[in-house]
Amino acid sequence: MEKIYDIAIIGGGPSGMTAGIYAKRAGLDVIIFEKSTPGGAVASTFEVANFPSFLKVSGMELASKIFEQVSNLGIPFEFEEVNKIITDGEIKTVECFKKTFKARAVILALGASVKLLNIENERKFLGRGISYCATCDGNFFKEKTVALVGGGNTALEDVFYLSNIAKKVYLIHRRDELRADKILVSRLEGKENVEFVLNHTVTALSGNEHLEKIEVSSRLSNEKKMLDVDGLFVCIGRGPDTDIVVGDLKRNEAGYIITDENMKTNLDGVFAVGDIRNTQLRQIITACADGAIASTKVFEYLKTKEKSK
Repeated sequence: MEKIYDIAIIGGGPSGMTAGIYAKRAGLDVIIFEKSTPGGAVASTFEVANFPSFLKVSGMELASKIFEQVSNLGIPFEFEEVNKIITDGEIKTVECFKKTFKARAVILALGASVKLLNIENERKFLGRGISYCATCDGNFFKEKTVALVGGGNTALEDVFYLSNIAKKVYLIHRRDELRADKILVSRLEGKENVEFVLNHTVTALSGNEHLEKIEVSSRLSNEKKMLDVDGLFVCIGRGPDTDIVVGDLKRNEAGYIITDENMKTNLDGVFAVGDIRNTQLRQIITACADGAIASTKVFEYLKTKEKSK
């Protein structure tokens, strides 16, 4: 007889793992799917300094601690990429490459994927000078010259990390003011090897086997200049990836899933948490809160279904 879980959680970041912890403690039969590393994007974050109980902690360490709690509870953690989630009917189907799983409810904790510059040669130089993860690839550029595109908190944290490794770091941002917290901006202003290139965008990439130069264009004058670099890190945000869900799932204009305050989507038995959700703040702590709420509401949803039978 085919096993049917109470909850299938798609995504093993902070929201998904927290949902799993709360579900398991409520006595529900739960399984978590993660295609790469426990913690999702958090695992590649250099430093987390705004999570309660930690003065400072690396993203990998924080993700590992949450995953340790998941493991201690005996929650099945499938390192599988989910290809399709079929939401029709009372029993939901989760299709992976080699196996198929069934569950009475689904919590979508897919997170968001990195945004690309979408310029010529970007894919050509991926892994040959271009990276979307400073903490993953920064050490390849020791005592070299690199550039980073972005202006948010994560971008500036990555620049600070790179400034301790690289000879020089260009910080390129399309506006005249950075979006990051002032404390992060001031920390970088004292770094002699960091150069701010504001009101500019990257418009061209060139090199032979590896990236060698980037062209940046002024948004004020359209003047262009070339920067000699060994590497370029792209940190311009993330976007939701919801294409694997089969069903008329409501999203906003940017593609983020619309839920109510209980994390419930418009599809029966389908909930969404974390960065994939239409929310005002995308932080680790809000993702964890989403996961706790979702599992609590799934528990109520399943109890109601049982009573109606």
